[in-house]
Amino acid sequence: MLESVNPIKTIDAPPDAAFAVVAAIGGLDRLLPLIESCRVEGAGVGARRFLRLAASAGGGDIEDRIDEINHQRRRFRYTRLRSPFPVKSYVGTVEVRPAPEGRSEVSWRVDIDVAPEAKDELVPLLYGALSGLIDGIEREARQETASG
Repeated sequence: MLESVNPIKTIDAPPDAAFAVVAAIGGLDRLLPLIESCRVEGAGVGARRFLRLAASAGGGDIEDRIDEINHQRRRFRYTRLRSPFPVKSYVGTVEVRPAPEGRSEVSWRVDIDVAPEAKDELVPLLYGALSGLIDGIEREARQETASG
């Protein structure tokens, strides 16, 4: 069953700073407490990102392949190759757009093919996790802007 999950938030950070956090590929463990560890093999498009979920999130390993990092359009796309979730496919796209007063609008869209019996549980879980990641992007971007 094809589903899209797409939280969109306006954050208090400049677009370039927000996208720099996303384009760095790693560090998701700093953005969201549910992620116990995050490591990256390679650089840029084609790099692999390996995540370990915290036990409180059910544990499990995740592997992503980075498919696009477009600094001009501030768009980042990845394909999830392995996860503990009941999905046949998972493609994530993060986009950062300018918002009024030097802020950013961040959209984190995930298109999944999820088992019908898991949809009602997985979609809200993903929405919450993606929203939390956007909040983490805001924290990191604000810290970088303040220290830069």
